[in-house]
Amino acid sequence: MPLRTLETWPHGAIMLDAEHTRFALWAPDAFFVSVELENGQSLPLLPQADGWFVIKTRCKAGTRYRYNIDGEIEVPDPASRAQDGDITGHSIVVDPQAYAWQNSHWLGRPWNEAVIYELHVGALGGFAAVEQQLARLVELGITAIELMPIAQFPGERNWGYDGVLPYAPQASYGTPEQLKHLIDTAHGHGLAVILDVVYNHFGPDGNYLHRYAKGFFNEDKHTPWGAAIDFRQREVRDFFIDNALMWLLEYHFDGLRFDAVHAIQSPDFLQELARRVRDHVDPARHVWLTLENEHNQASLLEQGYDAQWNDDGHNALHVLLTGETDAYYADYADNPTEQLALCLSQGFVFQGHINHHGEARGEPSGHLPPNAFVLFLQNHDQIGNRAFGERLHQLAHPDALKAATALLLLSPMIPLLFMGDEFAAPEPFLFFTSHHGELAKLVREGRRSEFAAFSAFADPHKREQIPDPNDPQTFEASRPDLTAEQQSPVYQLYRQLLRLRHEHLVQHLPGTQALGADILGPGAVSARWRLGNGRQLRIDLNLSDRPVVHSPQADAALLFEHPPQSAGLLERGTLAPYSALVSLTAAAPLQPPDGERP
Repeated sequence: MPLRTLETWPHGAIMLDAEHTRFALWAPDAFFVSVELENGQSLPLLPQADGWFVIKTRCKAGTRYRYNIDGEIEVPDPASRAQDGDITGHSIVVDPQAYAWQNSHWLGRPWNEAVIYELHVGALGGFAAVEQQLARLVELGITAIELMPIAQFPGERNWGYDGVLPYAPQASYGTPEQLKHLIDTAHGHGLAVILDVVYNHFGPDGNYLHRYAKGFFNEDKHTPWGAAIDFRQREVRDFFIDNALMWLLEYHFDGLRFDAVHAIQSPDFLQELARRVRDHVDPARHVWLTLENEHNQASLLEQGYDAQWNDDGHNALHVLLTGETDAYYADYADNPTEQLALCLSQGFVFQGHINHHGEARGEPSGHLPPNAFVLFLQNHDQIGNRAFGERLHQLAHPDALKAATALLLLSPMIPLLFMGDEFAAPEPFLFFTSHHGELAKLVREGRRSEFAAFSAFADPHKREQIPDPNDPQTFEASRPDLTAEQQSPVYQLYRQLLRLRHEHLVQHLPGTQALGADILGPGAVSARWRLGNGRQLRIDLNLSDRPVVHSPQADAALLFEHPPQSAGLLERGTLAPYSALVSLTAAAPLQPPDGERP
């Protein structure tokens, strides 16, 4: 594929100076394109090679515009930097230099320091409302917030994975300047900010690309959302790579999380994306690139990507904590303890193993460091994909959950929390949208049909009780109350564990190696890692309701125990039910080179 040249055009409305803007639209299936300005001007774009239409004209920041295709339809700019309201409104010319950064010196944080807090901007009230949570999150021990997708979607309520204008921050959350202010403020608190981006599909409502740029799609390959994005096209690749660079360079995001890359059917695109990002970002900056990837492609984690969300670890822990084995948990129904031990010692569970569909999944991952994996007990998917959005504390034994929380926050993997975890928030997190008409009906029926594979919803009448995603109350019910009492036992547990992580583990995570995990009994494992400073970290975990026999490590200092005083049982060779013990040994002596005496 040829490299991008000066003759190709960045997508969208690009300001050339304070008075002039270049409009560029890739529309290979259009005969005529004009830009319709809010003052009534209609300016024809000049056709260029390879399907581009371009014009340079006098046009200031804040100008509202739309494109007219063949005199038949007016559409928003697919690379709109902001919308005047919904996707049906005008696009807005944005000056990327208008915001005055207060923390321009910020270079990010090293990946080993990451403690990630995933949140939904809309559920918390918008960009300005999220700012109000930052000081509290720092006090808790969070070092990074991760925003679920914010690309402009139809309506005002959506998880964000139905975005259709990837360059435009969702208007109902705030302006581009308010988003930059949120990031700037976070940096002032020492917080990194990650953005979840969706490069595997466009949402079903408000996407007009099929009308004038069919080349965005490969009709021969399909994903759960329709025809696959066709990354064989140079213009398509640049559309998404430039989008990634915009978030990182213009908005100063500290990292991107790429959604469902297993649905991107051009493997070399991901390598190019990482390479282009690394080439364009100042090497002094810490920029994190993480993946969601059902294919468990360990090789990508050696090609510019820092880590992958470890669904395997979550799923094994979920089965052990809840006993649920429906649907995608079926792969973890028979041997969850063995699978948890494999996760703690090698990263992925599925490393070429056959899943319940009879398909091989994954690549060997034991050679990767533990911090190549993001571990979580909950995230937006694992709560929101439940019919009623229940949180884990409503499904698991409270002491077992506390023990699992110790594993989450004190293992060398990178921990991720979902908003409200730290309070055991009672509010659900449901699937919500704001579609209308026939699409709203299809989404409602599709949501309910998803649960036909779950035994609890085999009865169609029970599926009718699943909340309608388009009902505004479904969204309102999903908004957590983050003003809960910070002295609650759950909050204090998270705070204690994160303090221990920062004091004893974080600076020594580089160079950490897994030393293996032993199975102590059903639901019980003992995992060990050698930290970068030579000390050995050990976590003894029992998620079952029965004690298990185990031998203590004589030279280890206890870092954390749950329940309190459970270490006394361990000294007698017993690991208590629903318990976790975390210990550290002294640094191992360095081995002298061959032929030298110590």
